[in-house]
Amino acid sequence: MGLTAPTHHIGAAPGAFAKTVLMPGDPLRAQYIAENYLDNVVKINEIRCMYAYTGTYKGKPVSVMAHGIGAPSMAVHAYELYRLYDVENIIRVGTTGGLAPDLKLKDVIIAMGACYDTPYINQFHLSGTFSAIPSYDLLRRAVESAEKLGVGYRVGNVLSTDVFYPADDCQLKWKDMGILSVEMETAALYIVAAAAGKNALGILTVSDHIVTGEKTTAEERQNSFTNMMEIALEMV
Repeated sequence: MGLTAPTHHIGAAPGAFAKTVLMPGDPLRAQYIAENYLDNVVKINEIRCMYAYTGTYKGKPVSVMAHGIGAPSMAVHAYELYRLYDVENIIRVGTTGGLAPDLKLKDVIIAMGACYDTPYINQFHLSGTFSAIPSYDLLRRAVESAEKLGVGYRVGNVLSTDVFYPADDCQLKWKDMGILSVEMETAALYIVAAAAGKNALGILTVSDHIVTGEKTTAEERQNSFTNMMEIALEMV
């Protein structure tokens, strides 16, 4: 398409992003990570309030940028980061709704795979069904990071859906297939990364439980889901 940076979605200059970018959905969570964990921080994007920052963590360059809600928003930003800003690794640090009965609020899930009901994959005209999986190196490093930090975690399959308010209880059926939780962006990230030949991983925190009805507050989602942030940062 002949795209060059900056774009309609990312106003940063070429070279402004580090090779590794942490991506929460919430712009305020991106701001929280930058203000509380990074040194030498520079704000490099605020288009559509998708705040992005580059700084250092323990002396290593890292960026953080919000991706918004849903597969289209994630896919647009990840595509541009990979292909126009030469980013190599994107780690989604986002929220998810629990399905597995033994999950508790604030538990951390490392997404070994992402089932999906988004049509985003259709553009590639594949003759079969694509498996949306992360980069093994990032997955391995995330597990090592969690164990080093002493953070409990689950590794498994999640569901990425375009439907936040389903008309029936169809999402509950995924629980019987061992799906840990439901969210909206990880599969799109894995698809974009695969097409670009880059690396991706989803590290998720349970913000609510679809079966039990438990949920966290907006303030908790913004400011207290630090375990997944620290796991990701220790991977840089």
